[in-house]
Amino acid sequence: MTGPLVSIIIPAYNSEKYLADCIRSAIAQTWQNKEIIVVDDGSTDNSLHIARGFEADQVMVLAQENAGASAARNAGLRAAQGEYIQFLDADDLISPDKIAAQVKCLQGSSNQLAICKTVHFNNGEDPERGRESKDWFYTDHKDPVDFLIKLYAGPDTLPGYGGMVTVHSWLTPRKLIDKAGPWDESISLDDDGEFFSRVVLASEGIKFSPTGFNYYRKFDDRQNQSAQKSKRAMESAVTAIDLKRDHLKAKTTDPMVDRVFAKHYWWTGVLAYPQFKSLSGYCIKKAKQLGYSGEKYVGGRSGHLLAALLGWKAARLIGAWRTLFKRSWA
Repeated sequence: MTGPLVSIIIPAYNSEKYLADCIRSAIAQTWQNKEIIVVDDGSTDNSLHIARGFEADQVMVLAQENAGASAARNAGLRAAQGEYIQFLDADDLISPDKIAAQVKCLQGSSNQLAICKTVHFNNGEDPERGRESKDWFYTDHKDPVDFLIKLYAGPDTLPGYGGMVTVHSWLTPRKLIDKAGPWDESISLDDDGEFFSRVVLASEGIKFSPTGFNYYRKFDDRQNQSAQKSKRAMESAVTAIDLKRDHLKAKTTDPMVDRVFAKHYWWTGVLAYPQFKSLSGYCIKKAKQLGYSGEKYVGGRSGHLLAALLGWKAARLIGAWRTLFKRSWA
């Protein structure tokens, strides 16, 4: 086999429904010089047994006590021998030509990273029938700072920008990861955002591969919302905001950074209220310090009407009471 070795790192936790398909999509890569490292993060279901069933010359399976996705990815990095790293979550997929196309796109570069297009599909649906996103960042980018500012901005801050680059969209030189540092294991929510902010800022730019896809599985909104309401998750989200802003502020004096993050703080502060009042207060204070002057309420139409009449805190309190009432009668 010729060409650089690519390490595909798959963290898995209670992913028995999706893991086999994920591993198969890694094995099916047309790029032959690859290794696949599955790290079971203390699963209590059949995930580890499923992963063991794929063990072969190019497939390694590691097991650890439950420590979180970031810790599992770091364990994979410690075992990885590849010049390029492909992170792939256990419930997602990549097209067979994805890695080959991005290796070709990078042309041996160790100071740039590559992205590809994302196809979004709902859980239970055929990935091939998913929706291909049409994002502004599907092009080459020579300025990492400018890229991140536009990525973190919403359309009300910078019209036409904002969005999300999925974890498995990237193909990253190992040297860039070593330069940027490992995954922050203290962060459970937006850990990928914080990690790739460092990797992007350590790079000399981003190459876009028009060939190859990553498939991003979308779950029921209620599952996502409940997963993000724990105190640890909210604290993690705030820590990620703090760190991403710090990383950018260390690279630029552009006032747009504060404008962009003022909104992030405000929205997180609203969402944290009333369940986590101290955390909410911290975020709202930071947003005001950074000069936030945008929309004051985050939520649906009825909530906006209540916020206009009574203020955003009262609207959030009423919303919390409604949720509690519905649960008590469920």
